[in-house]
Amino acid sequence: MIGAHGPQDGDKLREESYKSMKVRALVDKLLQQERVNFFLTNRVPPRRLLTRIVGRVSKSERPWLAKSSIALWRLFSDIDLSEARTTRFKSMHDCFIRQLKDGARRVDTDPAFLTSPCDGIVGACGRVADATLLQAKGSSYTLAELLGDPAMAERYRHGTYVTLRLKASMYHRFHAPHDCHVEQVNYYSGDVWNVNPPALKRVEKLFCKNERAVLHTRLNASNHCVALVPVGAILVASIRFHFLDVPSHVRKRGQYRIPCEAAFGKGQEMGWFEHGSTMLVIAPPGFELADRVTEGALIRMGSALMKVGRR
Repeated sequence: MIGAHGPQDGDKLREESYKSMKVRALVDKLLQQERVNFFLTNRVPPRRLLTRIVGRVSKSERPWLAKSSIALWRLFSDIDLSEARTTRFKSMHDCFIRQLKDGARRVDTDPAFLTSPCDGIVGACGRVADATLLQAKGSSYTLAELLGDPAMAERYRHGTYVTLRLKASMYHRFHAPHDCHVEQVNYYSGDVWNVNPPALKRVEKLFCKNERAVLHTRLNASNHCVALVPVGAILVASIRFHFLDVPSHVRKRGQYRIPCEAAFGKGQEMGWFEHGSTMLVIAPPGFELADRVTEGALIRMGSALMKVGRR
């Protein structure tokens, strides 16, 4: 006996696992070719059409469709469900926005640090050069273009920023980086470009073109303003907040300014992405990156991200 299966069942499982690994290796090899990756994930089929189709399929609760779509997703990604609160999901969407077991993430309680609002891979990071942020080597954008508010952008001139890219297989809920309150949310509809490295190198000012929200937060202890900018991406392309009964997704058009007063404790869940996305954290002058925050580093939600500047 192998677990609850006989020897033949064990051989079958090993064979299926081997085939899965071969398929994943082939796909990885194909997607490592940047031009092919960019073409497949941004040009074929049209981004908006694909986003709507996948959004509809992912939310289907038909058992056969949910089971097969999750199995297909796991075949092509390195998703790890060992930390998930449950492994029984009504749909692929339910699996994607899964919650974690208690204690799966440790939140750094040191008040001297902002913590990472989400899991992610660090992209561009460091000082805001006057009012310019780096998207990728040789490509940049301005605070005003990203935030959509020149006056608000002045708060962060010469500040510090971190770009966190979430792979589709990652935990996709985001949390408060410090004890704070959200004063306003600005929502900007936009495109649904992929946010992976090949796209960042080829699409100028991508973060300023995609759907995004700008959360204007204020830290309780120091009164500093910190901007959190969740950016949507191809496929489901939707951002949801616990404190707003206003769904934001690719079908909405225009710009929305939503005043609010929502208080959060450090590490408290604020909302979630509904597919692979990016989170930008932008702080005013005086903040510094934490020691292990460097380009390419894997950061977990709750780990130290920036040292809070003095008031």
